[in-house]
Amino acid sequence: MTVDACLPPHLRGPTTTITKMAIGFSGAAVYRVEASGQTFILKITDQAAPIDAWRRALRIQQLAAEASLAPAIVHVDEAQRAIVTAFVVDKSFAALFHNPATRDTALDRAATTLKRIHQIPVPDSEYRDPVKFLSTIWATMAADDGVPSFARDAIQRLLTEKPPALDRAMVLSHNDVNPTNVRYDGERVVLLDWDVAALNDPLYDLATLAMFFRMDDESCRRLLAAYDGESPAVLPQRFVYNRRLVAVLCGAAFLGTGTQGTETLEDTAPLAEIYRRMMTGALNLAAPEGRRAFGLALIKEGITRA
Repeated sequence: MTVDACLPPHLRGPTTTITKMAIGFSGAAVYRVEASGQTFILKITDQAAPIDAWRRALRIQQLAAEASLAPAIVHVDEAQRAIVTAFVVDKSFAALFHNPATRDTALDRAATTLKRIHQIPVPDSEYRDPVKFLSTIWATMAADDGVPSFARDAIQRLLTEKPPALDRAMVLSHNDVNPTNVRYDGERVVLLDWDVAALNDPLYDLATLAMFFRMDDESCRRLLAAYDGESPAVLPQRFVYNRRLVAVLCGAAFLGTGTQGTETLEDTAPLAEIYRRMMTGALNLAAPEGRRAFGLALIKEGITRA
């Protein structure tokens, strides 16, 4: 099968260009498609993925797209597990948030998007327990001497501690609100990559956004105020817990196994520095050392903001 065979007929032709962009944790291959003077994104999921799970994720993505919370879906080829979506020109949510003059606008629009996602009637879905996922990752890492002691301690703490009580109803959650999945088109925030969307605590998405964008407590309270309609006197324990859980879980996923190091918490670069290196090209997440540095920085972020 050729990649262009996954496109609808009107997007195929001698002037169509297809550029490979990435392969995510799910194993999906992502391509940028230029055709008929327009840009699209083609995502092809690994054929080994269970078809029922693929259909469930597609249905959730369709619901989000219909609500303008995800890019419009242009074409679906179930046989090839391929989805073509419109390309969203990103005007940078990060820039909107980090500019003090527009920070409240960024928080309002992100909160509005997450609230609307959480209001989507839940299709056939299930709870994706992030602690269980962390346990699965840790099972492949526990015997690896290359895991620094501070990372090992942070992971084991989350696997053994009792989480704060869940005091909100489960909702449809995106479950992966990291910067690569957040797009701001100048008016609204939309989310990409719905592969792991499922039932979850609504604070999980909010905490994920807050962790990856390194929001201070004031910004976190402002985000929660925009979401709930009132500002909390203190950050909810469940939000703080989820923020740490996301940092350690994603850090463990990036850290992986097979790379050696003797890093301590003190000499591990903070997340802000890792972002700076990524922007300048000094750090490449496609390289094992880049992924390790990013993973350790995320775990450090979880520890220092706990």
